[in-house]
Amino acid sequence: MHSTLLLTNSILMKKNILISIGVLSVVLIFFVNAKKTSTFENPEKYKVGDYARDFNLKSTDGTMVSMAGMKDSKGFIIIFTCNTCPFSKMYEERIKELHTEYAPKGFPVIAINPNDQNTSPEDSFESMKARAKEQKFNFLYLQDETQEIVTSYGASRTPQVFVLHREKDKYKVAYEGAIDNNYRDASNASQQYVKEAIDNMLIGKEVQTKSTKSIGCSIKWKES
Repeated sequence: MHSTLLLTNSILMKKNILISIGVLSVVLIFFVNAKKTSTFENPEKYKVGDYARDFNLKSTDGTMVSMAGMKDSKGFIIIFTCNTCPFSKMYEERIKELHTEYAPKGFPVIAINPNDQNTSPEDSFESMKARAKEQKFNFLYLQDETQEIVTSYGASRTPQVFVLHREKDKYKVAYEGAIDNNYRDASNASQQYVKEAIDNMLIGKEVQTKSTKSIGCSIKWKES
């Protein structure tokens, strides 16, 4: 009888250990995925109505690019994106379409890679040039090597958009957030946030949806 109880207790202990290991595994998987897919909102990011700073960053075409240098623009579609994030890759064709449609109307796309190349080697400038060529990017693709610009804007993930409206030599945030509401399938997106914002601006209407939550990958910051 005593030996039977010992055996039963031993089996129960093993089951509890296995259950504990399983729970820990689920928790670890959750946190790993949470790190890859970020919905964190940075309270320090530019809000609608704020004035965004200009920049002077190196482009994959070999030029230095600033908003002040694009004097004919009415505004800009600033997109923090990168080579490596799966969400960014899913949006590449849509980003090209945004530039094709809105650059002639005065709102060109300027894409900025904020990831540190030491933390994320595939986001190096050489890799950016290769990606731009391979995917036939029709928009400017800049490197924020010091991460000064992404820090100023307060972006926390890729992709994340800031639609800016030019007011003489200032750049006012008119919309901030996601490109649309379906990162998996562009054809099933029921709301085209960036397009709707710019279309409203072009006819002098107030932007209806001013801010949304982007879903994407955490920015790869420099290691301190």
